[in-house]
Amino acid sequence: MKLDVALPEGPREAYAYTGGKPFDASRPVVVFVHGALHDHGVWTLAARWFANHGWSALAPDLPGHARSAGAPLESVEAIADWLLAFIDAAGAGRVALVGHSMGSLIALEAAARAAERISHLVLVATAYPMRVSAALLEAARSDPMGAIDSVNTFSHSSLAGKPSYPGPGTWLHGANRVLMRRLQAAQTGTNLFLTDFLACDRYRGGATAAEKVRCPTTMVLGERDQMTFPAEARDLGERLHARTVALGAGHAVMSEAPDDVLHALRQALAP
Repeated sequence: MKLDVALPEGPREAYAYTGGKPFDASRPVVVFVHGALHDHGVWTLAARWFANHGWSALAPDLPGHARSAGAPLESVEAIADWLLAFIDAAGAGRVALVGHSMGSLIALEAAARAAERISHLVLVATAYPMRVSAALLEAARSDPMGAIDSVNTFSHSSLAGKPSYPGPGTWLHGANRVLMRRLQAAQTGTNLFLTDFLACDRYRGGATAAEKVRCPTTMVLGERDQMTFPAEARDLGERLHARTVALGAGHAVMSEAPDDVLHALRQALAP
């Protein structure tokens, strides 16, 4: 699905995966928000399930990522504004938001800015503050492809997750590495890795945003996550009065534990 999203500099085309079904704004809508150096593809299993079980699903590529036009936005707040404009452009009213990693901060900020429009909030592999080490940021500046390899290693808790996603035998490390490298290489004149990770590191609005959220909230955390440690989500979870689901996986929880994540989402978004 392609649509034009209104931005201060003018409309920009955005792409969203709809789970293989035509988007219908009259049905309950769930919006999936990907994380840093990712795209809609990390949500295909979840989007497809919900699109085939009474929901309309939208998994957009954020600006500057994969099929969505425009330069990548430099702050969580700016991307949250874009996300709400995207939802408007799709003709959706009240929606559920699901976000992974950087996408969880975007979903949180959007839920605070439009509290009356958000029915459910699910934060996957989240933490707040989502600090990024100075060493990793410097590596992102000087050797982004090498830094991607490091992040990819720390994002997975095992060499071969089972059953793996999208199917048995999938090489999780290799698939994620290729995705991140492809998105990084696609940008000319912009260091997408650095832009995304700085947005995470600089976001300081989480505590204030949590006080404004009015919908039921669920956190889905990887017990072996070495990128966003579960303990670093505890304070945010308390502020949101969130239900927490802990899974035996790392940061790449959607690919390492696909069935468990889908089950957690089904429970979180149940009427």
